[in-house]
Amino acid sequence: MTNGNSLMDDFQSFEILSGKHDKGMVILADHAMNRLPARYGRLGLPDAAFARHIAYDIGIEGLTRQLSEKLGVPAVLGGFSRLLIDPNRGEDDPTLIMKISDGAVISGNHPITPQEWNYRIETFHRPYHDAVAATIDSVANATGKAPLVLSLHSFTPAWKGIPRPWHAAVLWDSDHRAVGPLLDMLRADPDLAVGDNEPYDGALKGDTMYRHCMITGIPHALLEVRQDLIGDETGISAWAERLAPIFAAMNADPALHEYDVRLSRTGPY
Repeated sequence: MTNGNSLMDDFQSFEILSGKHDKGMVILADHAMNRLPARYGRLGLPDAAFARHIAYDIGIEGLTRQLSEKLGVPAVLGGFSRLLIDPNRGEDDPTLIMKISDGAVISGNHPITPQEWNYRIETFHRPYHDAVAATIDSVANATGKAPLVLSLHSFTPAWKGIPRPWHAAVLWDSDHRAVGPLLDMLRADPDLAVGDNEPYDGALKGDTMYRHCMITGIPHALLEVRQDLIGDETGISAWAERLAPIFAAMNADPALHEYDVRLSRTGPY
């Protein structure tokens, strides 16, 4: 396990879970944690805001830890709240640091100086992505092939009062290589409703999958699990048991360890 300390308060901007790099898989969890460095207080929000989805992806830290252990593969977890800066956005994305999120006004983010904006990129966002890149490179060097990269997120059971029927969803841009098998194996369970680019579209210029997988031609998929299904240890363990054999079967497919750059639906690289 490796922790990434920022220059301030020894704050850990990422955590790397150890695993066997020669297994060829990397798990990512951009929004694993709801932590903030002490100097930011609560960004002007009540403590209750940090138990909500606006601060992190509920259940994903525990799910990532269990899958990393079960599969024996490395994982990289974001160590800071998305309210501070969103690691799943490009550095030039205007939503990188949010002023308002699902009705919550984030006074600690507005107004914000260009210097503070850049400071958060350099101190939190960029070190996380450097850790992701280094872990992917290490796995690629250990196998001599493209790694399989699987990114884990979670979504709310309802949005603006409308229930979401999916138990899980697979998001993607234009590279379907890992997406197809993941959808097929999840949908083999008749009790699961699985979204395909629902409730979100997986094509986002500059996000984590774009930056580390689309541009480089690495097979990948982003899996979202509904938060009420992984909101406690029982749910997390159940989903880890479900996903571990699926991820292992995908990782055993040689076709998911080849480099192949596909054009992004967001436009040219």
